[in-house]
Amino acid sequence: MTSAGGVYLIPILVRQTLNSAPRASIIAPMTIPNIITIGRLIIVPIVIVMIMQQRWVAAFVLFVVAGVSDAVDGFIARRFDMRSEFGAYIDPIADKALLVSIYVTLAVVGAIPGWLAIVVVSRDVMIVAAVLLSWVMSRPVEIKPILVSKLNTGAQIAFAAFALAANAFGADLAGLEDIAMLVVAALTVASAGAYLGGWLRHMGAES
Repeated sequence: MTSAGGVYLIPILVRQTLNSAPRASIIAPMTIPNIITIGRLIIVPIVIVMIMQQRWVAAFVLFVVAGVSDAVDGFIARRFDMRSEFGAYIDPIADKALLVSIYVTLAVVGAIPGWLAIVVVSRDVMIVAAVLLSWVMSRPVEIKPILVSKLNTGAQIAFAAFALAANAFGADLAGLEDIAMLVVAALTVASAGAYLGGWLRHMGAES
C-alpha cells in the first residue's frame, strides 16, 4: 500500500512543485528575443535546402531575414531589458550555425571555393574545442567578442550575402571577388589567432 500510494503521490508532488515555483524562472528563457533567435535557427536548414536546390532568390531573402532578425532581437533585448543567460548562449549559436552552414553548402554546390569554407569552419571548430578542453580541465574560459572577431563576422556575412546575391541577381564585385575572399580568410585566421593567444595565456596562468 505504501509503495502504491507513493506512486500515486508523484504526479501530485510534481504539480505542487511546479505551481509553487517562481513563474519567472520557468518562462524567463522564452522572451521575445529568444523566440526570434529560435526562429533564426529554424531558418538554417531551410536556407541549406534552398541553396542545394539552387533557389537562389529564396536563399538570399531568407538570409536577409535572418540578418534582420539578429539585429531586431538584440535591440529588443537591450531596449526592454529582456536579456537572459539562455539568450547569451543561443544567439551566437544561431549566428554560427547560419554562417557555417551557408559557407559549407555554398562550397558543396561550387558557388565558393572549398578552401574558404574550410578556413571558416576550422576557426569555429578550434574555438569550440579550446572551450571544451578548458572546461574538461576545470579551467573554464570566457569567450568575449573582440574587435577582430566583429570585423571577421561582418566580412563573413557580407561575402555570404554577395555570393547569394551573385547567383540570385547576377550581382558583380567588378573582379574584386578574389580580394574579398582573401579579406574574409585573413580576418578569420587573425580572429582565430587572437582567441588562441588569449586561450593559451589563460591556460598557462597559475590557478
